[in-house]
Amino acid sequence: MKVKWLGHASFLFTSDQGIRVITDPYTPGGPLSYGGIEETADIVTVSHEHGDHNNASAVRGNPEVVKGAGTRQLKEIDFTGVSTFHDTAQGGQRGPNTVFCFVIDGIRVCHLGDLGHMLGDRKVFEIGEVDVLLTPVGGHFTIDAAVATEICNKLNPRLVIPMHYKTAKCDYPIVDAEAFLRGRAGVRRVNDSEVELRKEELSQATATIVLKHAL
Repeated sequence: MKVKWLGHASFLFTSDQGIRVITDPYTPGGPLSYGGIEETADIVTVSHEHGDHNNASAVRGNPEVVKGAGTRQLKEIDFTGVSTFHDTAQGGQRGPNTVFCFVIDGIRVCHLGDLGHMLGDRKVFEIGEVDVLLTPVGGHFTIDAAVATEICNKLNPRLVIPMHYKTAKCDYPIVDAEAFLRGRAGVRRVNDSEVELRKEELSQATATIVLKHAL
């Protein structure tokens, strides 16, 4: 499986069979100056209906769009949506959020979307085993570094990839990834937007990879 960080909370996953999944495609503009998404995909997941996460129409190839809670199978990939919130007020401030879990090439991926609160035991159980966790770390609109770290401890993934943090192309009032990375063991900064992962090569201890945004 290949993982490519397009920018913000948007990633492109490509299976060994060539099935392509994009998460949370954004609409560029304003504080978000990442380049426009012009990738082709078979499936798009949308965690919530905000413009920096729901631009499925930009993705080429007439993909099937997955939203909301529940379990479904598309292109032989199992998807599970877990209902959460974009804030600490049961959605009263920023609405709902869906955490998406899916399995590609035997690797169980969990994309937290714009999760805005700590995960309780019930949600941890619903999410289940995680090999690769994509977590927001920028704070303000989502969980911050401290909460993201605690969630990592609860979910115990083999690999963590931070997302949704301040970069030169993201001028939201959020912080960069350094507070999250500080003190973490096994941090690897990849001088690329893409990394290839194999289930058998994932460490039993949690590692963290920092990708460069492609766009």
